[in-house]
Amino acid sequence: MKKTTDKEALFASAPISKALYTMAVPTIISQLINLIYNMVDAFYIGRTGNAYMMAATSLTLTMVMMNVSLSNLFGIGGGSLVARLMGAHNTDEARRVSAFGVYGAVAIALLYAALIGAFVNPLLRFLGASDATVDYARSYALIVIVLGCLPSILSQALAHLLRNAGFSSQASIGLSGGGILNVILDPLFMFVLLPRGQEVTGAAIATTLSNIAACVYLIFAYRRASKSAPLSLSPRDAMKTSRESVKSVFAVGVPSAVLVGLFDLANVCVNIIAAAHSDLVLAGMGIVMKVERIPNAVNIGICQGMLPIVAYNYASGDHARMKAVIHAARIVGLAVAAMSIACLEIFAEPFCRFFLSTNAGDASTALTTIGFAVLFLRIRCVTSPVQFTNYHASYCMQAMGKGKKTLLHAFVRELVFYIPFMFILDRLFGEVGLAAALPVGESCGAAFALFLLHRAIKEAHLESEGLLS
Repeated sequence: MKKTTDKEALFASAPISKALYTMAVPTIISQLINLIYNMVDAFYIGRTGNAYMMAATSLTLTMVMMNVSLSNLFGIGGGSLVARLMGAHNTDEARRVSAFGVYGAVAIALLYAALIGAFVNPLLRFLGASDATVDYARSYALIVIVLGCLPSILSQALAHLLRNAGFSSQASIGLSGGGILNVILDPLFMFVLLPRGQEVTGAAIATTLSNIAACVYLIFAYRRASKSAPLSLSPRDAMKTSRESVKSVFAVGVPSAVLVGLFDLANVCVNIIAAAHSDLVLAGMGIVMKVERIPNAVNIGICQGMLPIVAYNYASGDHARMKAVIHAARIVGLAVAAMSIACLEIFAEPFCRFFLSTNAGDASTALTTIGFAVLFLRIRCVTSPVQFTNYHASYCMQAMGKGKKTLLHAFVRELVFYIPFMFILDRLFGEVGLAAALPVGESCGAAFALFLLHRAIKEAHLESEGLLS
């Protein structure tokens, strides 16, 4: 069990900067490469100069993001509990919880794929697909979601479980490898193997094959890690998971899934409102949503790397170290957010042009789309610091098992602030107001998140003093 001991030492006693670096850097790398492979579809589709193909991929992005939401249900819900059980030195139950997380991810993936397959046409219309975009969007959704849902969700859940057991590098290699493979396969399927006009289908096939490859690697990595860590693939272990542990998995997993799901719902609302203006406004907003995911990927990587360290020290009772880790991660994340604002404000146009060529297809529509994208990006990029604050507080509360607070924050952030501001500001100021809703809504959400996190840390202190049951 030497490797497990080494991992626990990293969580419990290593210098905080070293612990965060060891856990967060591989996670940031995998987030960025994973982002690249999600964005590379848009990049290559943009080479066609077809704004309607770009709009179609923007529509399906909300459906793909549900994969992340559902993987969090068992990946973060189960993974954070595994880290807390390690902190409490209950490795047997940690092993059972990890197996429950794996098979739970398989079940939810199969269910989601079946639902999308049954209702893909009305769902795409609801999301804002027009006659010009619906065929492209349907092709992408059927391949990536219906056929590729299982490897996508399972690979992300396995990565979360590995990371929370201390195997951040292995999780990163699996997700990053799939991303790199997609970069290679995309042009092959889009421009060589399939005929012109089938670029969206080619991108979808490449993405699905890459997800399958990542999933296969992560299963083998998980099996190797299980020899020295409290991880399991045994169906028997999954069935033996205690009722209390199952409740704990869902107590954190459901809010984590809802958080991403509500974020996805917000994007659905953005798409619907943008599509009501025009397909070109929708395409421009789709470009912006891809560009702004770059700083988000870094900040989520910081938070996911921080989570198991906070969870371990919360369960072990070392709340002073827990608070120090929270503070260190906050400083790094805010610094990244500040730098991203400067970068995106200065280079807004080159970033947007990267995703849509003006030298192919209809140059006029492409230029109009880029104009919208640049305007939207310069408005929305100022959100980065408060958006990180929301992520940071949410992951901290998930690490401490504060599911109710995480769920409350998710609902208030999206349903009370961001989505209502979307409709109000769009009504008052048009598409500019729609873009401005993000910084306004996220700022309000961040203030509420800090309040909840302060309460959660205070409760942890009272628990350690035996003053709160």
